[in-house]
Amino acid sequence: MADTTVKVDPAVRDRLMVLARERGMTMRDLIAELAGVTPTQEELRKRYEETKAYCETHFGVTLTDEDHDRVEKVWQDLEAGVEVESL
Repeated sequence: MADTTVKVDPAVRDRLMVLARERGMTMRDLIAELAGVTPTQEELRKRYEETKAYCETHFGVTLTDEDHDRVEKVWQDLEAGVEVESL
């Protein structure tokens, strides 16, 4: 496989180097690992649809678009440090 160059800011390069060293790997391996474990939008959509179908089949739960939007809002609030009362 041919190598390629990725241009990033020096601060990003330095951070990648530290992260790679802390894991005992090369920066090349770190980037490959990141690309391998980070899902694409299409993969996330497919995972969502599969999870939704599983819940409907095994738990008898039908999730609506409103349910999805509500849960997304809860996650956003949690990430922002906003207290969430309940789902």
